[in-house]
Amino acid sequence: MARYGRQTGELMVVIVTRTNEIPQQNKLVNEIVARLPKVKSIVHNMNSKKTNVIMGDKTEILWGSEVIYDYIGDIKFAISARSFYQVNPEQTKVLYDKALEFAELTGEESVIDAYCGIGTISLFLAQKANKVFGVEIVPEAIEDAKRNAELNGITNAEFAVGEAETVIPAWYEEGNSAHVLVVDPPRKGCDEALLKTIIDMKPKKVVYVSCNPATLARDLRILEDGGYKTIEVQPVDMFPQTTHCEAVAKIVLV
Repeated sequence: MARYGRQTGELMVVIVTRTNEIPQQNKLVNEIVARLPKVKSIVHNMNSKKTNVIMGDKTEILWGSEVIYDYIGDIKFAISARSFYQVNPEQTKVLYDKALEFAELTGEESVIDAYCGIGTISLFLAQKANKVFGVEIVPEAIEDAKRNAELNGITNAEFAVGEAETVIPAWYEEGNSAHVLVVDPPRKGCDEALLKTIIDMKPKKVVYVSCNPATLARDLRILEDGGYKTIEVQPVDMFPQTTHCEAVAKIVLV
C-alpha cells in the first residue's frame, strides 16, 4: 500500500503481511529505495486476522521516517501508516471549507469533532473557534493529530483516544457541552448512542460530513425527530467518474 503527499511529493510504502517476517527484507527495502526516489518511509504492518480490515495493530518502521507530510490549504499534516487521510486533497479542501462555512464560527464557540482522525477538520475549525475537542478510536491517529496541532502552532485543540459513541456521552455526563458538533463517521454512519447524546446535549449546530448518502439520510431523520432541522446538504465529488459521493450537511437546533 502507498501513501502519498500530493503537495509535498513524499511517499510512504506500507507492506502488509500475515506474519511477522518478510522474506529477503533488506533486499526488498533496498530495491524500493533505489526505484522510488521520492520514498521517505517504508513500513511493515502485520495483520494475521481474516477480516475485511487491511491493516493490523502492529507496525514496524523498516526504513526512513515514521510519517510523511502533506498540506491541505495552509495546514501541514503528518501522516502515519494507519492514520486516515483523504486521498483527494484538492476536493478535501472544498469539503472542509464547506464544513467550516456551515459551522459559522465567530471565535467564541467550543466545538466537538467526532471521528476526528489525524485532526484534519479539527485544525480547520480551530482557526475560527475558541476551543476544539477531537475524539478518535485509533491511538496513532490521535498522536498524529497532536503532532499536527503542534506543527501548525495551534494551541486551542485537544484530542482524546476512544470511541466517539462512548467518549462524547461521558463528556456530556460530566457536564461538558459544545456550541457546534461535527461528525465525520465511517460508512455505517453515527452510532445510536452518539445521536442520542447530540439530541440531549442540544448543540446549536451539527455539521455532518458523510461518505454514505444512505446512512446520512437515516441519521438526519433521527436528528430531525429530536428537534433539529436540516438546512442544506452539499455533495462533494471526491472520486470523479465513480458512483461514490461525499456530502456535508448543515443542521440547526429549532
